Amino acid sequence: MRKVFSYLGPYKFPSIIAFSLMLIELAVELLLPLFLGLMINQGVVNQDIQNIVFWGSIMIGLALLSFLAGVLNSFLSSHVSFSYAYDLRKELFAKIQSFSYAKLNKYPTSSLVTRFTNDIRQIQNTVFMVLRIMAKAPLTVIGGVIMAFMVNARLALIFLITVPLLVLFLLWVLKISSKLFKQVQSQVDSVNRVMQENLAGMRLIKAFTRRYTEENRFDNANRTLALTTRKTFRIVESTGPILLFVMNLSLIFIVWFGSIQTINGQANIGEVVTMINYALRVAMSISMFSFIIMALSRTKASVERINEVLIEDDGEGEKQKQTDYSVSKGCIVYEDVSFRYPDELAETLSDISFSVNSGERLAIIGATGSGKTSLFQLMPRLYEVSRGRIYIDDIPLDDYSFKALRNSIGYVPQSPLLFTGSIFDNIAFGKKDATMEEVIQAAKDAQIHDTIQNLEHQYETRVGQKGVNLSGGQKQRISIARALIRKPEILMLDDSTSALDLATEARFLKALNNYQCTVLLITQKIATAKKTDRILLLDQGKILDIGSHEDLLSRSNLYRAIAESQQEKEVLHAK
Repeated sequence: MRKVFSYLGPYKFPSIIAFSLMLIELAVELLLPLFLGLMINQGVVNQDIQNIVFWGSIMIGLALLSFLAGVLNSFLSSHVSFSYAYDLRKELFAKIQSFSYAKLNKYPTSSLVTRFTNDIRQIQNTVFMVLRIMAKAPLTVIGGVIMAFMVNARLALIFLITVPLLVLFLLWVLKISSKLFKQVQSQVDSVNRVMQENLAGMRLIKAFTRRYTEENRFDNANRTLALTTRKTFRIVESTGPILLFVMNLSLIFIVWFGSIQTINGQANIGEVVTMINYALRVAMSISMFSFIIMALSRTKASVERINEVLIEDDGEGEKQKQTDYSVSKGCIVYEDVSFRYPDELAETLSDISFSVNSGERLAIIGATGSGKTSLFQLMPRLYEVSRGRIYIDDIPLDDYSFKALRNSIGYVPQSPLLFTGSIFDNIAFGKKDATMEEVIQAAKDAQIHDTIQNLEHQYETRVGQKGVNLSGGQKQRISIARALIRKPEILMLDDSTSALDLATEARFLKALNNYQCTVLLITQKIATAKKTDRILLLDQGKILDIGSHEDLLSRSNLYRAIAESQQEKEVLHAK
C-alpha cells in the first residue's frame, strides 16, 4: 500500500498546512468548554457581567479563528485530494499501457474500469476526509479525555473505562469490514462486466432474442452485489448505535457523579458543565467512527486493488534492450519456435521454423485454432516465445528495443478496432504528425478513399465507439490504411481482408506493390493465398508444409482438400 500513498509526496507541504489548520480547529474545540466553565464560575455564579463579556469575547474570537481555519483547510484538502487522484489515475493508466498481452489478460476490462473510477474516487474522498475531519475525530477523543482529567480527574476516570473498550471494538469492526468491502468491490466488477458485455453485444442480443436471459444474468450479478453490500453496511452501521449507547451511559454517570461532587463541595458547577461539554464532544467524535470505519474499510480494499496493479511486473518491462538496431530489410526467420499461453499446459505452437525474404509475400492458412494469430503476435513481442528464437534482418528479436521493433511493423488485427473520433484521426493513429496527403494516399491504397468521399463530412466523419456506424468491410479497410500510413518494413494482415469482395481485395493487393515491405497475410481464401509468393500451411500449432500454390496442390492432401472445398476443382484440372 506504500506504493499508492507515495504519490502524496509532492503534496506534503499543503497537506502539512491543512493538518495544522485542522489542529487549530481542534484546539478551539477543546478550549471552548474550558472557557465556558470559567465564564460560569467567574461570571454567571458571581453575577459579574464584566467576566461574562470578557470570556464571551474570547470564545467568539476563537470561534471566528476556527471558522477561517476550517475554510482554508477545506480549500487545501480539496487541492491535495483532487491533485493526488489525478496523479494516481495518470500513473495507473500509464502502468496498464505498459502491460504485455499476458498481463492484460490477468485483469478483466470491467475490473480495470472499476479501479479507475470507484476505487480511485474512494481513495480521493478518504484523503480529503482525513485532512478535513477524519484525523480530527480521534484527536478530539484523546484531547477531550486529557482536558477532562485536567478539569476533574475523578470524573474523568469514566473515560478510562469506556474509551479503550470502544477502541478495541472499532479495530475489530475495521478488520471484518475491510474483507467485506473487498468482496463488494469484486461484485461491482462483476456487475460492470455483465453491463459492458451487454452494451457491446446489444445487436447480437436482439438478433438472438436473448433479452430476458441477459436480464436474468444481470439480475443475478446485481442481486449478489446488493446482498453483499447490505451485509457489509449492516455490520458497519450497527457500530454507531453501540458507540452512542456506551457514550450516553458515560454522560449519565458524569452528570450523576458530578451532581454528587457538587453537593459535597468536591466540584463546582463550572467544572461539571465543562465535563459534560467534553463528554458530548467525545460522544459526537466517537459517533463519527462508524462513518470513518466504513470509509477506511472501503479505502483499504480500494488501495489494495490499485496497489495490485501498480506493483505488477508489466511483462515487457525490462526485458527489452536499449540498442540502436533498427529494421531495414524485413527478412524474417523463425527458428524452432514454440509457444504456450500463460497458465496453459498445452503448447499453441510447436517447433516452428521458416524464413521469409525481404519484400516477399507469405500467406498463412490453417484451420481455426491452428495458431495463426499466435504466430503473428510473437513478431511484435506482444507475447514472448517459450522456446526458440525469432530473427529480423539476422538480429535476434529481443535485441531490438520495443519502440524500434514495433515502429517497423504495420499490424492489422483480426477484429478491427476503431477509436471514437474522425476517420482522419483513426487513419493518422498509425503515424504521428501524419499529413492529409499521407492519410488520403493510405486510404486510396486500402481502397476506402472513394467510400469516405461519399460521406457527408468525408475524412472528418465521426466514428462511433468501436466503429459502430461503419460496416465490417469499411472498418477493415480503415484499419489497413492505419497500418499502411506507417510505410512499414513488415506488414502483418491477420485475416483482415475477410470482409472484402474479391475485386476490392485484388485492387488492394495490387496497391501493395507500391510499398517496399515484407507481407505476412493470414487468410482463409485460396484465391487470395495463391497471389502470394509462398503459402505456409499450419495445423494444430505445427507447420505441415510451405511452398507455392502449385507446390502445395501437388504434395499436400490437406491443402488440396481446402482448395476443393472452395470450389477450386477447375484449377486442379487445369494443372
